[in-house]
Amino acid sequence: MSGELVLIVEDNEKNLKLVRDVLGYKGYRTLEATTAHDGFELARANQPDLVLLDIQLPDVDGVTALHELRSIESTRTTPIAALTAFAMNDDRRRFLDAGFDGYISKPIDVSAFSDEVRRLCDHRE
Repeated sequence: MSGELVLIVEDNEKNLKLVRDVLGYKGYRTLEATTAHDGFELARANQPDLVLLDIQLPDVDGVTALHELRSIESTRTTPIAALTAFAMNDDRRRFLDAGFDGYISKPIDVSAFSDEVRRLCDHRE
């Protein structure tokens, strides 16, 4: 099923557009924030089905933002995926161990990205 609401927290305009366009094409609805703090407000107000969270944001690092999102009642159990250019061998495990539900490396592989978003949304249901 598509139509789920995905909050994208990404400060790079080109990455944000790519993610938004791919999700829109697949039938997802999106909300967008370029800072963690804006993302927190959108999460509180809209209860997204999934959060895609950039690790390197201008105001708060992604792991700190993850913990803040987990402290918000409406996103406590929402799947949250790390969206990151950190793509070394141990990075995936490091972010999953930090509490992320998924890991998506940049640059985005559109096919793999769509599959991971679907898996994460299905995980919530």
